[in-house]
This record gives sequence, structure tokens and C-alpha cells, in this order.
Amino acid sequence: MSFVPPPVVKASERLLVDVEIVVRRFARYHKYSIGSDLRADAKTVARLAHRAWRDRSHQQDLVAQLVRAVDDFKITLQLGSQVKAFPSFAQFEALARLVRDLGKQVGGWHRQHCTPKGQSAASDVSPQRAQILSTRAASIGANS
Repeated sequence: MSFVPPPVVKASERLLVDVEIVVRRFARYHKYSIGSDLRADAKTVARLAHRAWRDRSHQQDLVAQLVRAVDDFKITLQLGSQVKAFPSFAQFEALARLVRDLGKQVGGWHRQHCTPKGQSAASDVSPQRAQILSTRAASIGANS
């Protein structure tokens, strides 16, 4: 195992740092409500990314949990936008882009671990002919 974290882990850490910086600028009401939810979700994403990177024996399950955690963060982020918690749209947009890129990386990691290696089961099945739904006589009668 290398000690240089993969891009997914670095992106999750970046998200955590940026969330902390943005939430500091929230109004007091939002800082302690939606802000604490954003912080908690970002911490969960970062922790799961680290665990999935380090724990090879449970990696598939941890990556699946990471996918769900990123989706949960996106929902909380949208809620923050809807309640106008962000001082500016640019701050929301920057976090949204960051989590979108993280989601792409996590999705790729998930596909890498959850797709079977080698030939897929679908390619083993021989192609089938289409079923004939009616007879020739019925087709000729319909065209007249």
C-alpha cells in the first residue's frame, strides 16, 4: 500500500476544508443548523474515503457507503442553497463543482470495484431471434 492518497481521498479532504471555510461565513442561524449538517456530511465523506483506501478487505462495501455519503452531502448542499444559507451563490457553486467532481471519482471507483472482472455474463448469452408476432397472412390482410 502506498502512503500517497489517491485523488478521491485528496478531493474529499479538499471538500472538508472548503466546507469549513464556507460555513464560517454563514449567518449564526444557518451556521448551527445547516452548517453543522454540511460539516458532518463532509467529515463522513472524508472518513469513508480514507477507510476505503486503507481497508482493502472491506473496500467494496466502503466504496458503496461512500457513494451514498456523497449523495447525502449533495442533498444537504441543495437544502443549504434553497434556504439561502450561503452568503453568495459563488460559494455554493464552488462547493457544488467540487462535490460533482468528487462524485465522478467516487462513481468511477465504485464501478471499478463492483463490475465483474473478465467477460460479463451478458456476453455469454447467444443472441436470439425476434419473435414472430403474427403470420404472413395476417400482415397481408392488414395492408389491404
